[in-house]
Amino acid sequence: MPGTRKLGRPTDHRKAMMRAMVTYLLENGRIETTVTRAKEVRAMTEKMITLAKVDSLANKRQALAYITKEAVVKKLFDEIAPKYADVNGGYCRITKTGPRRGDAAEMCIIELK
Repeated sequence: MPGTRKLGRPTDHRKAMMRAMVTYLLENGRIETTVTRAKEVRAMTEKMITLAKVDSLANKRQALAYITKEAVVKKLFDEIAPKYADVNGGYCRITKTGPRRGDAAEMCIIELK
């Protein structure tokens, strides 16, 4: 279930960070972040892509309520979701890249397949 990890942040900060990361991932196709953040981002990104597979006004409004940029929602419905029309889940790939210099947090790259 997405949203079960607290990531060491208060609720409002955590939700804002997740919204921003999901928006950035859909906009650019890949992000370098920590493994735990990537797992949360993957869950929400896959929910947004699944939502966008059915092109209805209600689904667009739900996506706009979560994703922070209208252009990214348009890209999601017009380009990204049709690419995964015949795929049931597994739209994101997480590749571990090793520890971060400084605090040794496990880093990874999350990208759309």
